[in-house]
Order: sequence, then C-alpha cells, then structure tokens
Amino acid sequence: MSSARWVGAFLDSLSAERDAALNTRLAYARDLAAFSDWLGRQGRDLATAGAPEVDAYLVACEAEGLSRATRARRLSAIRQLFRFAQEEGFRADNPVLRLAGPGRERRLPGTLDLREIESLIAAARATPRDAVRNACLLELLYATGMRVSELVSLPVAAARGDPKVVLVRGKGGKERLVPLSPPAREALRDWLGARDAAEAERPEGRPASRFLFPSRGAAGHLTRQGFFALLKDLALRAGVPADRVAPHRLRHAFATHLLAGGADLRSIQAMLGHADIATTEIYTHVLDERLSELVLTRHPLADDPKSSPDADRSTDP
Repeated sequence: MSSARWVGAFLDSLSAERDAALNTRLAYARDLAAFSDWLGRQGRDLATAGAPEVDAYLVACEAEGLSRATRARRLSAIRQLFRFAQEEGFRADNPVLRLAGPGRERRLPGTLDLREIESLIAAARATPRDAVRNACLLELLYATGMRVSELVSLPVAAARGDPKVVLVRGKGGKERLVPLSPPAREALRDWLGARDAAEAERPEGRPASRFLFPSRGAAGHLTRQGFFALLKDLALRAGVPADRVAPHRLRHAFATHLLAGGADLRSIQAMLGHADIATTEIYTHVLDERLSELVLTRHPLADDPKSSPDADRSTDP
C-alpha cells in the first residue's frame, strides 16, 4: 500500500471512528503529507521508515526553523499514523513507540484587558456598515468565549426566543450550553430583528439562510477569515494595536476575566468546551502572573527597604 493510501485510510478512520472535525483532519493531512514528502526525498516511505528516519525528520524540521510546538504536533500526527498502521496490519511494528519528542512549550495565552474589549465593542457599534451585526459578533464572542468557527456558524435557531443560554456545537460535534450576558442578549435581539428584515427582502428564489450570520459565500455564513479581517479593522478604529487583537484573544479574555472575578475552573472548562481541565488550568498561570505583579507594585512593603523612609524602623514591639 502506498504512503498516500496509508494516510487516506488513517484520515478516513479519524472521520468515521473519532468524528474528528474537518479542521482537525486537514491539519493531520498537512502534517503527514509533509512527512511523506520528506521520506520520499530520502528514498524511503511509510512502510520502511524507522525511528532513525523519524528522528532525522524532526531534526530537519528544527533546522527549517519550525517551532517546538509545530514539531511536537507533527510528531503526534506521525505517532497516531503508525499506531493506526500497526493496528490495521500495515506494519508489524510501531517505530516511534519509544521515540522522545521535543515536547510542547507551555505558553501563556495572549489576552486583552477590559478597556481594550470595551473599545473594540464601541468601535463595532460605530462602524458605518453592519454596525448592529458587528456589535452582536463582539458581544457574543466576549460573553461566551466561543471559538470563532463556532460563532460564525451559529444557526439562527439558537437565537430564537430571546434565550438566556446559547447551544454551541464545538469540536467533534460536541454540544454545550453557554449563558448569555444581558448586553449580549440585547445585541442579539437587535441583530436578529435587522437580520430577519434583510432576509424578508431577499430576491425571489433565494432560500432563507439557516445561519445567524448569513453570507453569500460558499459556506453560507460569515467566514473565520472575514471575521478576522473585521476584527483588525475594528482594532484600527478603536486605537488598539492590531498585533494584540485576534479572535482567540477575546476567548482568552473571557476566561481570564471570569477567573479573576471568582469563577471556578470547572465552570470555565464547561463554557470553553475543553475536554481536559488541564487545558483550562493555563489561565491560572495568567492570573498568578497578574497577582504577582500586583504584589510587587502595590503592596506597601514591596519597595526596596533601603530606599524607604522607614528603613530604620525597629521590629521590636
């Protein structure tokens, strides 16, 4: 069996047995295609490659300048492919069973402060076109912590009846309920009215859209790329540095601000749709970093005692 057929069979199993999302399957396909191409240039294939070849591939990836996270992700895809191949009888062994990988860097997520969030929402409400829609997008994203792919593909049925919670379909088709804040509910009502009025005037013969944020593109709804471009424009209007603004940063802001406000990790995990609470725990590091900064800059005893006017203060009662 050719390497391409190996990869194809593995991707089919991801879809059929694990119900993996399309973006997940595409990511595996890219990583495994890169590995297969590299093997081909070495005169090897997936049937004959061993641990030395995989190790040499990772070294080549590092020499290419790929980050440790990218190399770890590629090795993960290779591990899963070889495990699948052994289970299916394509190979008698798994050459990467004991291969140590580069590991993943535990990077703190970038986030936005409340002032920046408020500036972005204000800019959305003031846009010359689609202000009601743009305000709804920003309010919903910050109020729920949805992934941008979940937000733009929301069905309009999720908004009917002035809901206090919204049903979100996440990775792998898993569903979760996320509460809506009063500002988000108000923005949703305003947009639903404007959206329905526009839909009522659609040309004869064009079917009604089932999406909350419809578009005439192939997807039928606003795309992730379209939202990303919108967010960059709003950052410019709001005076927030564009390199600080990305859809996922609003999701991080949602989680970080909730945690700072006293929410528990389990609740945040459920709202974010994390399968493992270890993924959610990274936000405690963000909070710890901020609390440490507060102690170092605001605590009355944080100053250098040598420069303090009370430096010679006695410690005796």
